[in-house]
Amino acid sequence: MTTAPRVSAIVLAWLAEPFLRPSVEALLASEKVDVDVVLVDNGCTTDDVHALRGLPGVTVLTPPTNLGFTGGCNLGVANSTGEYVALINQDLIVEPGTLARLVDELAQPDVGVAAGTVFLADDPGRLNSSGNPVHVLGISWVGGLGETDTRTAPTPIAGAMGACLVTRRTHWDRLGGLFEPYFANNEDADFSIRTWRLGLRVVSVPDARAVHNYEFGRTPLKFYLVERNRLIFVSTLWGARALIVLAPALLGLELATVALAIKDGWLGQKVRGWGWLVRNAGTVWRRRRVVQRERLVPDRVWMTVLTDQFDSPLIALPPAVRRPLNALVRGYWRVASRLV
Repeated sequence: MTTAPRVSAIVLAWLAEPFLRPSVEALLASEKVDVDVVLVDNGCTTDDVHALRGLPGVTVLTPPTNLGFTGGCNLGVANSTGEYVALINQDLIVEPGTLARLVDELAQPDVGVAAGTVFLADDPGRLNSSGNPVHVLGISWVGGLGETDTRTAPTPIAGAMGACLVTRRTHWDRLGGLFEPYFANNEDADFSIRTWRLGLRVVSVPDARAVHNYEFGRTPLKFYLVERNRLIFVSTLWGARALIVLAPALLGLELATVALAIKDGWLGQKVRGWGWLVRNAGTVWRRRRVVQRERLVPDRVWMTVLTDQFDSPLIALPPAVRRPLNALVRGYWRVASRLV
């Protein structure tokens, strides 16, 4: 008899979690895999974690403080036993065959991360994400939001959405898990791009489905983390030549972001992010040394997975702005990409 693959699903709980129970129950009902759930209580304020604690196959960890998405996932994986690791959001419901389908895709030796295709819970015919684009300037966003999915085979993607992905435990350990100072946001893009830099693919699997009770929060903390983490991401993973040739465009993006922050009232969060980078310059520099040493694929090769077009549905740029901006960046990157 063939032994079913062992998958440890890491789920985090924070504040009120109305979808936590069905999320965990759906994972435990997964078919063709031997699944256990490591539930990390980052500060759940309802009784859901307590109710799930007694279920067979569920291990509950309660750190003394909120570790964020990165620290919570790292803690969960460190206390797991599966050959495969799944990161599953607490408000996401997998279909019975999803985990097994993602494990099947990882049987290909050149696949490092397999991501589920995530649909909107309130409109299951529409996508939440079929893979996240990553821009040459370090911006990442959910890909395909609100669209229908017509794919019939797995497709390579720059970034896997951290809400629903599976990787081998050996690959997780090779990359050292998630970079904890991110706390939340950009950590999935970081993990995905580092996978590409090792010569492994990141793929989105259309028949590995899940629905997500998705909401893009526009809180002050969100603005702070998104902007700070984008700068960590670019300054550590991009090679020195790439940073030099992209410096004018990166500076232009910073100035545009400052203008937007002033307009929308979150300049304080932008400045706070700069402050963190200054105070933790040593941490960022050490991180850069680690990820630059591990790279096996030249920048000019792995950077082909990046996009030079900005079309995030979460930031509505009028066509009169978006089209010339994208044309400018496309032309700039066409030249710059030959120099990295």
